[in-house]
Amino acid sequence: MTSPTQSPSSRQPVRMGLVGYGWWGKTIAKQIASSNLMSLVAVVEVSAELRQQMAADPVLQGVQVLDSFDAFLQIAEMEAVILCTPHQQHADQIVAAADAGKHVFCEKPLCLTVKDAQRAIASCTQHQRVLGIGHERRFEPSVIELRREIEAGTFGTILQIEANFSQDKFFALPKDNWRLSNQHAPVGPLTATGIHLVDLAIAILGPSEAVWARLATRGSEFENGDTLGLMLAFPGGANALISAILATPFEGRFAVYGSKGWFEIRDRTHPENPTGWDIKRVMQGQAPVTSFAAPHPTVLANLEAFACAIRHERPYPVTHRELLANVAALEAIMTSAVSHKIEPVTSPD
Repeated sequence: MTSPTQSPSSRQPVRMGLVGYGWWGKTIAKQIASSNLMSLVAVVEVSAELRQQMAADPVLQGVQVLDSFDAFLQIAEMEAVILCTPHQQHADQIVAAADAGKHVFCEKPLCLTVKDAQRAIASCTQHQRVLGIGHERRFEPSVIELRREIEAGTFGTILQIEANFSQDKFFALPKDNWRLSNQHAPVGPLTATGIHLVDLAIAILGPSEAVWARLATRGSEFENGDTLGLMLAFPGGANALISAILATPFEGRFAVYGSKGWFEIRDRTHPENPTGWDIKRVMQGQAPVTSFAAPHPTVLANLEAFACAIRHERPYPVTHRELLANVAALEAIMTSAVSHKIEPVTSPD
């Protein structure tokens, strides 16, 4: 089998375009430049100030830079688009791209409502386009191994998940940045970081059935909150307890507790620049075992999985049902953060 980072000589790199060249758009562009499975052919950026800065960016040498999304979609040689845009724009942009015959990779969250997610997924299905999502935590080697062992029954019945993804990177953003806006990024800790943990919980336990969430602003002036605690309830009685904070130094932890043992993954640094993971494994009747997992380029691995799916080499590993279940949980969490009540989650089926 061909290595994920080595392109078969018989196939050309997937020609991709990027929408949005802010903090994460720059990160994505660098990942594409490091891969021989993809090539970047165009970028669309609406900010005139950013477009001026892009002229000197070595990653963009030979790459078209446009200010119009509609003109961008007319680029015939471009096979796929990557969206690094405000969440509320995703559904319309996905539909437009699929209608134009492009595959779509969308940064998380996919959409803010189930209705929009259904519309976006339906468009990609209709046009037989691959739809990828920026949930790179699924591509951590330890997470992949954990899921394999859970499926094999190693940890017995899964009882509960506990997870935390916190950071203080947003203090460096301008106060008018869309990521700090109630309108464009409601429940900020959820759409910024917590959604990754919601996705992992769904990947392990399936769609949730109810949520309870509490949001506050305690360590910043962010209008969309900086402190979030939530619980997702799953059929059969399992729970996921998730914390996401935007006003404290980085912390990343994901732990799964089963009837035969438990497994914890701790990030040493922010996933943007991973330096590895500390692993703890405790099995019934055995001494705890600790280990270290070396850093792995998870963002690149996700993008290359998307490219491989486009070339029909293997299916993209996040299903449409999981995409819908994630957005359904997100929508219910946003409702609960306002109502202060337990809210049901729309079924993805």
